[in-house]
Amino acid sequence: MPQENLSPRPVRDSQSEMAEIVLPNDANPLAALLGGRLMHWIDLAGAMAAHRHSRNHVVTASVDHIDFLVPVRVGDLVILRSSVNRVFTTSMEVGVKVFVENYIADTAKHVASAHLTFVAIDKEGNRVKVAPVIPETEEQKRRYDGAGRRREIRRAEFERHRHLAR
Repeated sequence: MPQENLSPRPVRDSQSEMAEIVLPNDANPLAALLGGRLMHWIDLAGAMAAHRHSRNHVVTASVDHIDFLVPVRVGDLVILRSSVNRVFTTSMEVGVKVFVENYIADTAKHVASAHLTFVAIDKEGNRVKVAPVIPETEEQKRRYDGAGRRREIRRAEFERHRHLAR
């Protein structure tokens, strides 16, 4: 199968931002954003960065730990920023950082961060190679190195669970 252009691409090419206003349907009876809705938005924001970088269809392979740091209320504006941290042949780690902006009070707070792994696939569902990512800033280089460490932890956990399942 012919492979797309696998020339390395800078992190900035994958950077994505999405915004959502929290509506009553997104909230619990206390008018706070449902955690599952936020996780859905995180997955979408991560997929946007993975699509932009890989220029392919992608599927979510894993989501690392998520902590909800501050409540998000009906009427708040949620900003999700994502970018590819590192590429591993057919998979990519994407970082997503979430902020809540109260545009009435002119405040912004960090809500959550997550690392997701996406796998690039073709129309038949077969894995395809992904171009390497080039970290340019010190922050991008730090996230690139961290992605390598997190991958080793994920692999060790996978092997441990596989061993326990036998």
